[in-house]
Amino acid sequence: MAVSVILISGQCLPSQDWPQWRGANRDGKTGAFAAPSTWPTNLAQKWKVNVGKGDATPALVGTNLYVFTRQGTDEVLLCLDAATGQTQWKSKYPADFVVRGPAVGHPGPRSSPVVADGKVCTLGVGGILSCFDTAHGLLLWRKQSANDYLGIPYKSDTSMSPIVEEERCIVHVGVKTNGAIISFDLGNGAPKWKWDGDGPANSSPVTMTVGNKKQLVTLSAKKLVGLDLAEGKLLWQFPFEAAQGNNTTPVVAGPTVICTGQGKGLLAVKIEPQEGEGFTATPLWTTAQLGARFTTPVLKDGLLYGYSGHLFCADAQTGSLLWDQAANLGQSASLVNAGSVVFALGSHGDLLVFRPGSKYAQLAQIKVADSETWAHPVVAGNRIFVKDSETLSLWSIE
Repeated sequence: MAVSVILISGQCLPSQDWPQWRGANRDGKTGAFAAPSTWPTNLAQKWKVNVGKGDATPALVGTNLYVFTRQGTDEVLLCLDAATGQTQWKSKYPADFVVRGPAVGHPGPRSSPVVADGKVCTLGVGGILSCFDTAHGLLLWRKQSANDYLGIPYKSDTSMSPIVEEERCIVHVGVKTNGAIISFDLGNGAPKWKWDGDGPANSSPVTMTVGNKKQLVTLSAKKLVGLDLAEGKLLWQFPFEAAQGNNTTPVVAGPTVICTGQGKGLLAVKIEPQEGEGFTATPLWTTAQLGARFTTPVLKDGLLYGYSGHLFCADAQTGSLLWDQAANLGQSASLVNAGSVVFALGSHGDLLVFRPGSKYAQLAQIKVADSETWAHPVVAGNRIFVKDSETLSLWSIE
């Protein structure tokens, strides 16, 4: 039986749960990891199962993994036993949308499931938003038409991952010239608000609180924006459009938002309340040479770690580059702050481990996938779950 949790920003969650994109707090941080005194040359593979095509990161809650993929012409949500990889239940639906153009090699979902309050929400590659119950995979509600999305086209080759906050599921759908961020009631799918100030990017939102105002922060097609979480009103915006789209997730550090994009470098913006209900977004610094197309940096102890064809570390207060290290990990590398170490899972299937700090110190580089790995690794205790192009595997650090 699946474990139900309530996902609320700031609430204490089980330290090993990974219920959504980039972990419990959408910051790429995992808890309860104890690094070995000596790193092995290989990890122990506990199981490996074929789950279908896609780049969506699984969600881990309690003893269950929720895996979102494509099998044939269907999009499929699987609930697996995290210890054995065995299927607990399976839900599927026809997904007629076909990926074309440069991304044709990635036909499956890219958006990570989000688990909250006994429900799991998925956003398909063609924009179909579904909400299932976690116990049996029963469909609770679905959005799959322009009418469902309040007049916004939904077939968008999407990669953004839904977020659940205050019992609402929030997605950014449409196309660059006609898109909207829409909030739906988690229980019944009723629309709560819509902001149509810019089209979607392949960026996933986070939250921050400034001046007692909880905000939804995301990169849209052409901007970095902050919206009132309760009503969807625009609170502030800052122009930001990367050379090949805004594909990364904003990083929140107190009142500061840091974002990155290809050809745009790293940018830090400070958000401050004005009198009344207004906010200002003031640029603090920018570092042109460190822009990444796909990899969202992780923040630890005032330092930013990122990957842009090479690993780098920058001072989060000033943007100053502290070190830059060649690393053959592929086009992308998903980063995890595991406390005493940082993991970087490259699209080539290598897991690189280094010690955080102002000087680079590599500890290990281990092969964990036979095909491309665009999904984020899920790190829980000494377990690492890796989704490659068609399979999901569990590795143990022993």
